Amino acid sequence: MSEKLLSMLEKWYEDDQHDKIVEAIEQLPKSERNYELIGHYGRALNNLGRYQEALSELFTVKQQGQQDADWHWRVGYAYFYMQKWQEALDAFEKTLELQFDAIAEEYIVACQDIIKKSAEALEDIKLTPFRERDFSQFWEKSDYADKNYVEAPPTTEMIASIEEELGYKLPADYIWFMQKQNGGIPVNTCFPTAMPTSWAEDHVAITGIMGIGREKTYSLGGDLGSNFMLEEWGYPNIGVVIADCPSAGHDVIMLDYRACGADGEPAVVHVDQEADYYITFLAPNFATFITGLVNEEVFDTSEQDKLDDLDMVKHAPFSPLLQSLSENTGEGNQIEAAIRSICMQIVEDKGFFALHADELSMLMYDIQFWLYTNANSEVTREQYLADYKDIIALAHGFSTGGYAPDFVADWLDECIAKGDIVNQQGILSFTADKVARLQAQIVNEALKPFKWLEHDSGNTSFFLTAGIYKQELFETREDEGFQGNGYDWASLADVYLQEKLPELVGIVRFDPEADMFCAYSNQKEALLQFAVGFKQACENDELIQDLFSRAILD
Repeated sequence: MSEKLLSMLEKWYEDDQHDKIVEAIEQLPKSERNYELIGHYGRALNNLGRYQEALSELFTVKQQGQQDADWHWRVGYAYFYMQKWQEALDAFEKTLELQFDAIAEEYIVACQDIIKKSAEALEDIKLTPFRERDFSQFWEKSDYADKNYVEAPPTTEMIASIEEELGYKLPADYIWFMQKQNGGIPVNTCFPTAMPTSWAEDHVAITGIMGIGREKTYSLGGDLGSNFMLEEWGYPNIGVVIADCPSAGHDVIMLDYRACGADGEPAVVHVDQEADYYITFLAPNFATFITGLVNEEVFDTSEQDKLDDLDMVKHAPFSPLLQSLSENTGEGNQIEAAIRSICMQIVEDKGFFALHADELSMLMYDIQFWLYTNANSEVTREQYLADYKDIIALAHGFSTGGYAPDFVADWLDECIAKGDIVNQQGILSFTADKVARLQAQIVNEALKPFKWLEHDSGNTSFFLTAGIYKQELFETREDEGFQGNGYDWASLADVYLQEKLPELVGIVRFDPEADMFCAYSNQKEALLQFAVGFKQACENDELIQDLFSRAILD
């Protein structure tokens, strides 16, 4: 066996060209297919979804593979996707025994979970048979469901016609269930999973269940039915799509006939188009899937998600590009503080970090473009759109984790149409007036709920209405007389100024009143440095508590 062939097989594997691996090995006489080649062959067959063939080939070298972790891994992989959970578990455990493998550990947990839940589900079905259960509260009542999902109960002729069209015999429990209500949107739309998917770490969600018919958009034979998903979206022909998901086509729920044949009792699986049509086992049959659906509230992690995103926008490092762009302004710390403050407000408003079409998101689009064009001369549309994702959208650390390229392009076009962005022979830049307005907006948004005011006299003020911000902080020392009034805020601000910015003592002054805290200076940049730093300190619970411990009641 030549090194050239082995090198080519590895390259095809890295490029996901598994069909080429199979073709090349099948062209060799069987007498030339040694242990290593059969390993490549079995792996490629697995990756093409030809699991039974992969097992057959791998078992021709079973004796040689007994002490090879890779051999056991490939056998386990084939068994797993053939839904032979105990055999898969045994193979993955042997893999782990021979060599540590984090992914094998995940599959072991998945197998154990599936075996346990399948046993529990079958026991549950025995105690309360599927057709004896109360489904009177199963379906959500809505005009949308009636318009897009719910059909008249299927006739015997309609069932036979749909089965012929799809090429599979529908499960008896599915037919019975559709005869009670033919399609619709369930009240409970989530199903727990043993392994993470593109939707969530521990479950998948559905939008609705397809009825047996052709009249409604989301029926098996409808415009967006099973065959449409297979033909237009490229889903594997392993069975029938019975439920669509909130991703609008990027994942679906299918009846999987691979292990049972076209006339057998199919399992229910999740197929993920975003992950190269990765298949995740959900339930051994339709009845178990229906009875296993749970309400989305079971998986409501919105509060923790919000806390995680707040922590991220407060503390996660900027991308190298965003850090460089911020530092290029000469006011890197202030710009960073402003960006973090604005993005914290976005998370507080939405419950997560994402840029959409709201006012603060638009401000962040403006800031990114301004920073980028400030640091780069002769920026073209193509250049900016190519680099945009590396600023925040798809960066590591401080990141939204995704974006819509068309939206960014449309934003650029809208700014050009409004006259905020000048396009001079393909070179883009903000107008001077837009930059001035943007810088003022950045300051105001970054300092909220404090306010910034520039006076005709040349003085600048930084002030806060007492009682609307961090009141709980002053309540911790209420027994000492602190109330959270303007004088109390001035005491706290003075500690910050003395300890953190001693060079500005005498330049930044305080003029509080009972209902208002006010700092002022005739040196705008000095007051801005204080204001940004003090607001940032107020958002750092540990730091502000430390400073407050030394505040003296006036």
